[in-house]
Amino acid sequence: MKFVSARIITADLPRLVQFYEHVTGLAVTRYTEDFVEMQMATATLAIATPRTLALSGGDAVAQPAANRSVFLEFRVTDVDADYQRLAAGLDAAAAVVQAPTTMPWGNRSLLLRDPDGNLVNLFAPVTPEAQRRYDG
Repeated sequence: MKFVSARIITADLPRLVQFYEHVTGLAVTRYTEDFVEMQMATATLAIATPRTLALSGGDAVAQPAANRSVFLEFRVTDVDADYQRLAAGLDAAAAVVQAPTTMPWGNRSLLLRDPDGNLVNLFAPVTPEAQRRYDG
C-alpha cells in the first residue's frame, strides 16, 4: 500500500488555496471550481468544496473546518528560514501555533493552523537519529 493523497474539505476554497500556495511555494492545479490538487514529490494535497461530497455519500461524510486531530506534515530544508519567510505573509496570531522548536524525537518543527483550523507542521530532522529515520 502507498499513501498518495490527503484531501481537505473547505467552505472557502480560494482562501485555503492561497494559504497552501504561500506556505509551500507551489501552485495548485484547478480541475473544477470545486476541486484543486497540489502535486508534491511524495504525495498530493487536494482541496475541495462541500459540493464534492455529493459524489462520496453526501454532507454527512465530512464537515469543513471541523478537524481537530490530524496534522498535515511537510518536510522542509530549514524550518527557521521558512518561519522568517512566512511570518510576513501570515496572520501570526491566528496561524502560528508553535514557533520553531526542536522536538525530543529530533525534528525541528514549526506548527501552524491553516485558515480552516487544520494543523500544519513544517519540520526538518536535525539530529543524526532523526536524519537516519528519514534518509535511510
